[in-house]
Formats: sequence, C-alpha cells, structure tokens
Amino acid sequence: MKNAEIQFNADDLLSAVEDICDHVTGKRKVTMRSTEVKLPAATSQMSPKEIVAARESLNVSQPVFARLLNVPTVTAVSWEKGRRKPSGAALKLLQIARKHPEVIFD
Repeated sequence: MKNAEIQFNADDLLSAVEDICDHVTGKRKVTMRSTEVKLPAATSQMSPKEIVAARESLNVSQPVFARLLNVPTVTAVSWEKGRRKPSGAALKLLQIARKHPEVIFD
C-alpha cells in the first residue's frame, strides 16, 4: 500500500470550522454533499387544444389517456374542456406526452 503525503490547507480547515459553527447556531444546514444543478425553466400552461392534441397523438380515448396519466377521467375531460388547468407533475407529464408520446407507454 502506498503512503500518500497529506497536504494541509488552512483555508479548508477554517471553512470547515465556520460551516460547523453556522450549523450549530442554526444559520445554515450542513450536508455531506453540495451539488449545483441547473433547473429547467418553469413549466408553461397548456391550452385545452394542446391537451387534446397530446391525447390524439397517442391515439387513445379520454379514459385511456387519463389512465396513462394516472388521473381520474373527469379530470382529463375537465382539462380538455378548459374547466380546470393541470398543474405541477400533471402539467409536466402532459408536456412529456406532447413532445415524446412514446414515453407514456413505457
């Protein structure tokens, strides 16, 4: 087994001590991992016509479409008629269905 020389870096030590101090005093949460992730832009709303087009591109009925999206049939119908607007995960899934319809069947 090789012996590696350990490099001492005072700046890293001070930074670690400051992190622990901030954590103990409740100023900041210390985690084992720090990662920077570029988040996608917020998902834009889909019009009822776009939702119908997404369903028709799959060539399925409203009940089957609702089942594929794991939502009640009345919800999918309400989206298509414009009575309700999809939000959150449902909106993201609808956009995936529109852009990549083959994924919905996987």
